Amino acid sequence: MSAFKPLVFSGVQPTGNLHLGNYLGAIRKFVALQADNDCIYCVVDLHALTAQLVHEDMRGQIRSIAAAFIASGIDPTKHIVFNQSAVPQHAELAWIFNCVARIGWMERMTQFKDKTGGKNAEQVSLGLLAYPSLMAADILVYRATHVPVGDDQKQHLELTRDIAQKFNIDFGSHIRSAGTGVDIVVGEEPVHAYFPMVEPLIGGPAPRVMSLRDGTKKMSKSDASDLSRINLTDDADTISKKIRKAKTDPDALPSEVDGLKGRPEADNLVGIYAALSDKSKAEILSQFGGQQFSAFKPALVDLAVTVLSPITDEMRRLMDDTTHIDAILRDGGERARARAEKTMKEVRDIVGFVQ
Repeated sequence: MSAFKPLVFSGVQPTGNLHLGNYLGAIRKFVALQADNDCIYCVVDLHALTAQLVHEDMRGQIRSIAAAFIASGIDPTKHIVFNQSAVPQHAELAWIFNCVARIGWMERMTQFKDKTGGKNAEQVSLGLLAYPSLMAADILVYRATHVPVGDDQKQHLELTRDIAQKFNIDFGSHIRSAGTGVDIVVGEEPVHAYFPMVEPLIGGPAPRVMSLRDGTKKMSKSDASDLSRINLTDDADTISKKIRKAKTDPDALPSEVDGLKGRPEADNLVGIYAALSDKSKAEILSQFGGQQFSAFKPALVDLAVTVLSPITDEMRRLMDDTTHIDAILRDGGERARARAEKTMKEVRDIVGFVQ
């Protein structure tokens, strides 16, 4: 191999209802990327155990994420859609990466520190600490080259690169002997690498979608208030109710983007409108600048319902009879396992296991 073949990988956790932030920040990007890339999209159900060990309806959550992928426009025949636990090679490579990575690397992860909240380490699962190692395995078991990520995952992707780099250097002579490496340059250093240095895909107009009840907090599946988010399963009446009840301020919308500074709720709603309409905030403000939210919110309701209702309807249709979703996941799992096993055979050879 003279170069790594371009491949896009990403995944979504099956925990709670998918919401507008997930759609604009992730799934819509997945749909756009499939036009020009080889893509693998995963429901990362192993990761879900770090958020909550015992789930009452894990299968339903997995199917719901897969249904959202399909309803949003991902083509599972041209690309791969599967659930992580169906491909045991993810966990196998994660163990090797646990031995490559350093504990200090894991403890420095911002998300780990945020989620532990200063609790005693004895109260936190080992899985939560090792989460980024499994994430690295998810990506690198396919030798993926690009990952669409939000701001909150950039640090984990940097760690994936660190793990790949350490593996490539530590096993450098083995990789060369196996004949499965690629000559790359990292910084200014030439490296004969088995794993690529994964690149983030951060571009696009999607905003960091914030809570409808508090514009300073990210829209979240775990927020206690359902009014804080628009779920992909919400009907038109529910979407209308949530947007009309969304927190705002008493001032009219500004005519310039700078006028949104210090107005987080206004900025959020304008950003949502811009993303749903594939326009810039400046374009939206040129249309609505000077108007009150009493005029802007109904327009946002109409737009959100127009964009989201077809997805919601298709998700419901798919979830009414899960036979089709299960078939897609089985087929995707088989195709993903074939790719992952090719990697693991080579990794086992590089590490020195008897096969």
